[in-house]
Amino acid sequence: MASKSLLLGLAATCATPFAVFAETPSPWAHLGDPHLSIVPRTAEEADRIARVTTPTDDFSAAQKFEERSAGAATVRVLSDSNAFSLPSGNVTFEDELQFKLGNGLFRKLWVSSPASTLASDGLGPLFNARSCQRCHIKDGRGHPPENEDDTAISMFLRVSIMDPDGVPDDARVAEIADYIATLPDPTYGTQLQDFAVQGHASEYTLGITYEEEIVTLADGTEVSLRHPTYTADNLGYGPLAAGAMLSPRVAPQMIGLGLLEAIPAADILAQADPEDLDGDGISGRPNVVWSVEYDQPMLGRFGLKAGNPTIMQQSAGAFAGDIGISNPLFPAGAGECTAKQALCQDAIHGNDAARGTEIDAEGMDLVTFYSRNLGVPARRDVNDPQVLRGKEVFYTTGCVSCHTPSYVTHRLDNQPEQSFQLIWPYTDLLLHDMGPGLADNRPEARATGREWRTPPLWGIGLTEQVSGHSYFLHDGRARSLLEAVLWHGGEAQPQRDAVVGMDTADREALLVFLESL
Repeated sequence: MASKSLLLGLAATCATPFAVFAETPSPWAHLGDPHLSIVPRTAEEADRIARVTTPTDDFSAAQKFEERSAGAATVRVLSDSNAFSLPSGNVTFEDELQFKLGNGLFRKLWVSSPASTLASDGLGPLFNARSCQRCHIKDGRGHPPENEDDTAISMFLRVSIMDPDGVPDDARVAEIADYIATLPDPTYGTQLQDFAVQGHASEYTLGITYEEEIVTLADGTEVSLRHPTYTADNLGYGPLAAGAMLSPRVAPQMIGLGLLEAIPAADILAQADPEDLDGDGISGRPNVVWSVEYDQPMLGRFGLKAGNPTIMQQSAGAFAGDIGISNPLFPAGAGECTAKQALCQDAIHGNDAARGTEIDAEGMDLVTFYSRNLGVPARRDVNDPQVLRGKEVFYTTGCVSCHTPSYVTHRLDNQPEQSFQLIWPYTDLLLHDMGPGLADNRPEARATGREWRTPPLWGIGLTEQVSGHSYFLHDGRARSLLEAVLWHGGEAQPQRDAVVGMDTADREALLVFLESL
């Protein structure tokens, strides 16, 4: 079996998305990038890309262009909480206006219908937040509640039940191999909303309890990990269905999404090795999901389990589920309300003849442009000796088996900001079994209850500066980068154990490297 880096290079040589790059043909050879207007790579370009994206084994100095995490789209590092809120470094003056208009919609506080502000009504009736910015605070990470009185949180519970028939209820996804048949909760839908407009009951309040576990490292350092238990309390519409599966979600950072969307599907799929044929213990799998926008299966890239294929669909789903705002992809005026929530279904909403939906296609395009062009700050201290040592530890420990350092994006004829950029996101965008400790036990499309998408690491060292905390993982349980590493299990158990056994100097260097990203 060829190495994953070689497969990546071979995949990049194809003018059409996805190459035949392994001995066993992939069941996803038909997947491509219909959301992009692609200029095919030349053979010379493909060879150069394969060379520059092969993980290095020279840690004596930073690699060429390594400090520019997002290529020409990289932005300067601000010293305040606005570090994630700048437009792509290569955006034009004219498109910066589009970015600012999108930012206005991203920050807009929606109000309930009917209202005199017709362009801003339609909130709910059930919702988790009144704006996108209320969850993605300063375009950074949300956080779980600090205590039982903390209302400034950006976390909710997804919910679903297993389909008793074992067959997807949507015939469109039946063709997707390994698609796990689940259904929304018949009363509460696919996520629980903890707020409601006047005259309606919210669905629940989020309950969290923690138990602490002490992990002792080889040098005697003690680290406390908090094990969370989540409950849906004060249910407003009766009990959840029997067997309902709950999964916590904290809003992730927003930077670099357009560049992740512009990575060729071929280059992501080339790293998939679901049967671990190369024997490295890493079995990355693509999540394949249904595109509402393009009416076909696509590679999932966005969301904590890679449940959405495009920024547009991710944004549209958040408008509908988180804020209760109808849009062209999810046009229901009642948002997430189910048929069993009759009062909610019958409530006045903001769909009208003039707009059609509560946010129209033009508004969605602006929000998508904004989300696509939130700039990635430049790396810091790339040639610092401790950073270089930490990089060597990161690479040689095997962390790059999932956190793929770099890619070159598609050459695009209508998105110059994302076109043909050498980027350093440190993710393979694939699903990995992270073990029982991190399992939410709730499937999503092809993702099992133990699998999560590898999160990008760029910008991770600025989390506390931007978000005011250092909480990581899908539910914010880790209070530091070291805790986040120690929660790794499953496919990443060897790397986690290696960190536990490291001497103090190597462990500290590893953390300094991560802080530099």
